[in-house]
Amino acid sequence: MTVRFRYRAATPDGNVVEGLVQAPSRQSVLDELRRQHLYPVAVDEAATADAARAGRRLGRRAAVALWTRNAGTLLGAGVPLDRALAFTAQHAGHDGLAEAVRQVRRAVQAGTSLADALAQHPRYFDPLFVAMVASGEASGALEIVFERLSEHLEEGAELRSQVRSALLYPALMAVVASVGVVVLLGFVIPRFASILADVGSTLPFSTRLLLGASHLLTRGWWAWLLLAAAAAYLVPTALTRPETRRRWHAARLTWPWIGDIELKYSTARFARTFGLLLKSGVPALPALKIARASATNLVVQEGVDRASAALTEGSALAPALAGTLPPLALQMIAVGEESGRLEELCLRVADTYDGEVRRALRTAVTLLEPALILVFGALVGFVALAMLQAIYGINLKAF
Repeated sequence: MTVRFRYRAATPDGNVVEGLVQAPSRQSVLDELRRQHLYPVAVDEAATADAARAGRRLGRRAAVALWTRNAGTLLGAGVPLDRALAFTAQHAGHDGLAEAVRQVRRAVQAGTSLADALAQHPRYFDPLFVAMVASGEASGALEIVFERLSEHLEEGAELRSQVRSALLYPALMAVVASVGVVVLLGFVIPRFASILADVGSTLPFSTRLLLGASHLLTRGWWAWLLLAAAAAYLVPTALTRPETRRRWHAARLTWPWIGDIELKYSTARFARTFGLLLKSGVPALPALKIARASATNLVVQEGVDRASAALTEGSALAPALAGTLPPLALQMIAVGEESGRLEELCLRVADTYDGEVRRALRTAVTLLEPALILVFGALVGFVALAMLQAIYGINLKAF
């Protein structure tokens, strides 16, 4: 299989020439240029128009998942690694990923292991990816590792997609309700304010409250703008401090319902990553340290760090994780240690808590939609009631 390469080279008299050439490898292009008495400056694979268009269509995570699936399919079919990297770079679906894969291919051609080459691009290949590829290279089962990685990435993408889809409609309703309230308070009510001010008598409490809210919105918009700008600056700045971030993550775990979902989500991420690493042949202690980063909550990460330290002292894993993971997860991990099926039980823990998170989100969305409708209806009803009370008061004064 040949690939298009774009080259820049210097002529013997010092001029620089550029061009495109079809060749099976980068080394072939270099040899051909030298035969033509040209001195190579840069030789890179030319991105095809299809790859450029795909790069605009796919996001980074989706592109990595697709690349992993394609690479696993090619390796499983017996395609050599160099040829698989060349093909998948052309059809990576993301410009940045395509360039990273081309650099990985050049590093592998220079004698670097695939895992080390991937580790040079942490934006696309995280420590879990690198560790599993290293294990696959050591065991000679690289295609199996790529298959497991692709399943892992696709499951994560599916969960994120389900969460976004579930929250899209409530978010849209909240935006529409907010816009409706702003229009009422900012444009409709002020038109009646002058009329109501001429009444002379004391306005009903609901009408005075409505006029106060309208006045606060229309006359104090700059204060709201300054408050939003200050919050946008101060909150991210505060969360950059490690101790502040840790307190924030610890506080979230104490919230009713939300804390339970976050703990289950972090447990599922940790257990799936740990189980995949064990299944790929990574020893327990390195797998634990790598899986630690997959937990989304800092408090859970600190618990995994303590478990790693206890594991080096000879402790069993389940007691070391006590107080960090939910009781069911600890029980299943303990059974996995006793039966020698730790990786299988960890993956089962991940499946269990992934299912619970999905069900909890579906329940939340089911309850949130009517709640938003009720809130918006109550606001509109309050506005209508306040206006009707004022108009009724005007009519009584007239007669």
